[in-house]
Order: sequence, then C-alpha cells, then structure tokens
Amino acid sequence: MMYDENDLIYSPLQQKYTAEGKTVEVCIYRMPDTGWTLEVVDQYNNSTVWDGEFDTDQEAFDLFLEEVGAEGIEAMIGPEPGSSVH
Repeated sequence: MMYDENDLIYSPLQQKYTAEGKTVEVCIYRMPDTGWTLEVVDQYNNSTVWDGEFDTDQEAFDLFLEEVGAEGIEAMIGPEPGSSVH
C-alpha cells in the first residue's frame, strides 16, 4: 500500500525545544505501518534525521534528550545559510 504525507501520524511529544538560548523543532512521526522517525529541524531549516526507526515515540524523544545532554543543543544546529563550511 502506498502512503503519502497525509498519512503521517505525529507524536504528541513533537515540540519546539529550547536550551542554551537556542531552539530546535523536535519532529517525531511515523506512517501507519512503520516505527517512529526522529527528526530535528534548526532555525536555519537544516534537518537531521536519525537512522533507523524507534519502537515508541518516547524512545525517540529520550534519545534526542540524551544527545542534547551529551553534546549540547549546538550539535543539533547546522550551518547558517550562506556560511562557508570547511
């Protein structure tokens, strides 16, 4: 069966998350027959999607919190548009 984005199921855990004065959008969603996907979108619209699927939306959110705790929210934010990255 083919699905499109209208079939996406969004987690109630999806939210804007702010730490250290920076905000990212935590997106947790799935299709009807799949596991949960974790995606983080920064203020420059850079998107980071984790490999693999999560059994629960809580697992996905917990991993996001772990990553922020370990690496800081700065690690979730990509380059500003127009900046040169080497």
